[in-house]
Parts: sequence; structure tokens; C-alpha cells
Amino acid sequence: MNQPKFLHKGATVGILSTARKIPIPEIEAAIELLHSWDLKVVLGTTIDLEENQFAGNDMTRALNFQQFMDDEHIDAIWCARGGYGTIRMVDQLDFSRFIKKPKWIIGYSDITVLHSKGQQLNFETLHATMPINVLKNTPEAIESLRKVLFGGSLNYTIPSVDFNRKGEAKGELIGGNLSMLYSMTGSDLGLDTKGKILFLEDLDEYLYHIDRMLMNLKRNGYFNDLAGLIVGGMTDMNDNSVPFGKNAHEIILDITKEYDFPICFNFPAGHLDDNRALIFGKEVVFSVDSEVKLTF
Repeated sequence: MNQPKFLHKGATVGILSTARKIPIPEIEAAIELLHSWDLKVVLGTTIDLEENQFAGNDMTRALNFQQFMDDEHIDAIWCARGGYGTIRMVDQLDFSRFIKKPKWIIGYSDITVLHSKGQQLNFETLHATMPINVLKNTPEAIESLRKVLFGGSLNYTIPSVDFNRKGEAKGELIGGNLSMLYSMTGSDLGLDTKGKILFLEDLDEYLYHIDRMLMNLKRNGYFNDLAGLIVGGMTDMNDNSVPFGKNAHEIILDITKEYDFPICFNFPAGHLDDNRALIFGKEVVFSVDSEVKLTF
């Protein structure tokens, strides 16, 4: 897996939106943060642009992303927010120059589309917080982003919970937002999970839909040869007036009960204030016992 170059003081980060619209005031804290790290900032044409719910039309968002990929003076691309829309413009992108000189693509949620594209093209991407979230993020989440960008090592140790499944595994870390992964199954952006560690998170979904999406992944073979499963935030789940009968964690355990790979829940990543950075495409060691350890 190809690794983009790490940043150095004076490097330039481009901020744009591939999905929902976002006004400049909502990213000012992120700009100040990057400046405090002695990084330069370039704002994309999609910032403060509006077409219905999107940051400009599909072509405009694609052109902005293409510009940032091809601009040799931009060292990393930080997606300003998620929402919805990246899937509508990803097929218009030409990654030929990017593959020769990759740079960090940073984001989560709807940006799972770009993480999956990274898997397809064999380069690492960074699942981490976005500019819209900076004011709410924990210091640990912010520091994990800074550490990765400047080449520091990532090692996480978190408390275990009773319903984790113990074990140890080694493999490439992949994944992202469950809804987005579900939407890409059967396409060229579907994931190859064989021998890999899969990370999943989601927000504001009905429990029956969590079950439906996981059944889809199961029927597409995502769990057959999986090495391990990391479950991040399953945040603000909804239920119907007739209860589904299981929470998100119980649904995952039920659907994966026939497999023996290790599983941890409540990992600090996803739609959480404590959204720690993860390097997708990087080989990791994952162990679940009295503590959960993830080492890059």
C-alpha cells in the first residue's frame, strides 16, 4: 500500500467540500488550528458555495478536488464535512497524476467513498475528524490528527467491554461509515476484506436498517475471511414504535456469531467528539483481551 508523504512545517493543506455545503465561519477554527501547526491553508472554490444542499454542483465539486489532487503545492486534502454527495462526483475524477505522487486525503462519514477509492488504487488515506467538527473534538482526537500528519506513530489502548470478542489479528485496516459501505457493495468500490481488519461506524440510523446493511455485507462475503472487526461510534440510533429487539452492538454480535475473528466495540472513532485518527490501508496489529490495543 502506497503511503503519502508526511507534512512538515510550512506545508499546505487544502480544505474543500465534496459533499454538503459549508460556510466559511464553520471552518475558521480549523484554519486557526492548521496555522498553529505552522501549516499553510488554501480554501477550495467549494467552500461557501451552495447549490441546494451541496457545495456546488457535482462537476464543480469534482473540478475542485481534481485541482487539489493535481496541484503540487498542496500537500494534503482535508474534506470540510460529510453529509452526502461524494459518491456523485467520484467517477469524474482522474487519479493518474495522484497515484504517482499521492497526498493525504482526510475525512470520515461520506468521505468513506474516497477511502474506498484509496483501497481500489492501493494508497493509504486518513479517517479522521473534519474542519466542521474541530471546536467539539477532544484534545486527543485533534492530537491524533496532528501526529499522523507529521509522521508520528499511532498506538491506541482502550478499555475493553464485556461483550467484546477476544482474540488477536494482523492485517490492513479498512472500512468507514456502514451506510456508505453498504451503498457501494457490488460496485467497483466494494471492499476486499480478506485477511483485513474492518472498521465500522454510523450515525442516526434505524436499528432495523443497521441489521439490513450488515446482512448485506454478510451476504456479499465481507465477513467470510475477515481478520478482525472494530466497531466505532454507533451514535444516536433510532427505533420504531414496535422495537427491533436488539441494540446496534447486539445486532453485530448476532450477525457475526458464526465467525471467530476478534471484535471490539466503543472504539473512539466515527461520529463522536473523540474521533481518533485511523490510517486506512496501513497494516495494524489488533488485540482484544482485558484491554483493546491497536498498533500501526
